[in-house]
Amino acid sequence: MSRQRTGTGVRTAVEPTLPEAAAAMADALERGDLLTVFGRCAVDYEGRASSTLGPGDRHVTAKPDGTVLVHTDEGQQPVNWQPPGCSQRVERGDEATAADGEGATLRLVSTREHPEEELVVTFESVRQVSAFAVDDGESLSLTGTEEDLRQHVLDAPDLVEPGFQPLVTERQTAAGAVDIFGEDADGNVVVVELKRKRVGPDAVGQLTRYVDALERDLHADATVRGVLVAPSITDRARRMLADRGLEFSAVEPPSAE
Repeated sequence: MSRQRTGTGVRTAVEPTLPEAAAAMADALERGDLLTVFGRCAVDYEGRASSTLGPGDRHVTAKPDGTVLVHTDEGQQPVNWQPPGCSQRVERGDEATAADGEGATLRLVSTREHPEEELVVTFESVRQVSAFAVDDGESLSLTGTEEDLRQHVLDAPDLVEPGFQPLVTERQTAAGAVDIFGEDADGNVVVVELKRKRVGPDAVGQLTRYVDALERDLHADATVRGVLVAPSITDRARRMLADRGLEFSAVEPPSAE
């Protein structure tokens, strides 16, 4: 049984079994915490190239914006990594349901859609799992405003998707004003909701209300798509979008001068 340590915004499990580690890691990702894991693991990457790193003691960081970093005991650069905007999940092998986790495997999987990439960190054992609720107010001074993001998308609509054509900003609906109302390459209506920071379930609910309102307002044959545009998204929000047939596009606002 692991030793649990908790504090304000901090949760740590020392010497957990793999099932305990899996539960702690999944909980941290669900809350949108900064997650760090130290243990013996192998690393596999598939994407623009392929690489495999055999078992070794490594420190893995999974950030709320989707970044994953794998560090050894040497150097300042990670031996492998994934950029912001990736989706993270925890997977357990069949044996991981055993009470002691004997012979189990535990995987932290990071996937990227464009381009398609997957990083899989497979743990044989875990020495420590820590989760931190982080609120770095300094990030507010490093990114532009939501209006900056809107102009950024209007200037380069393909950031949303190839062929996207903005038609109107602040288009009124019964649920409120849509940030950008436009059409895709096939002529379908596209509702774009803009957020300058990482988004969660609340933003999904807002986009859902706009899409529902427009589907009621427009003719019966109209196809209304909803796209949430932000730098990154929580895993829970990403699942909600998929369940509701909505979409996400990772776009960073321009830096403030």
